[in-house]
Amino acid sequence: MSVTAVPLQPVKRSYIWLLWIGIVAAVIAAFLLARQGDDFLTRNSRAFGVTTTTSGLQYKVLAPGKGPHPTDADVALINYEGKLLDGKTFDKSQQPTPMPLRGTVPGFNEALKLMSKGAKYRVWVPAKLGYGDKAAGPIPANATLVFDLELVDFLPQSVIEQYQRQMQQMQGGGAGGPGGPGAPSGAGGPPPGGGESLVPPPGQ
Repeated sequence: MSVTAVPLQPVKRSYIWLLWIGIVAAVIAAFLLARQGDDFLTRNSRAFGVTTTTSGLQYKVLAPGKGPHPTDADVALINYEGKLLDGKTFDKSQQPTPMPLRGTVPGFNEALKLMSKGAKYRVWVPAKLGYGDKAAGPIPANATLVFDLELVDFLPQSVIEQYQRQMQQMQGGGAGGPGGPGAPSGAGGPPPGGGESLVPPPGQ
């Protein structure tokens, strides 16, 4: 069997140089952004009220909260706003949002485990505890992130999963009950174990 060779058009040398220039520029920009973040964190560590953990995470307590701290086995209900160092907001919750602690970026995970119910923190997450040298949507590579966090409540993941199973069983039993079709998410009373507030299932 013969294969007909299709001649390729030669790539102009100027295009190759432009490609290399673009790559070099991107590497330099990432390096400068990382350096900017390091310089900022060094200065910020000396600011009043700022604590730096052994991992390099920095936080400031805006409101202390009360009670125990969540663990990796919990889902936290939080309000948050995330910004870059230039003040640009890249994400913001519109309502209290469920956040499983297991699976979040390391800096976010560490910060939530420092908090108690009702606490409000401002957190500075170095790139190594965030997305590192990988860009993520509006977040550039090597970016230091700033979060304002409020821990509204938290519940064990196992309790939420049990509550979800009960809701599914109620929905399967037909309409008319508090968990029947058409009921809003989280309707039907508190989860097992009591408590005033409900943590919606992850992803809802």
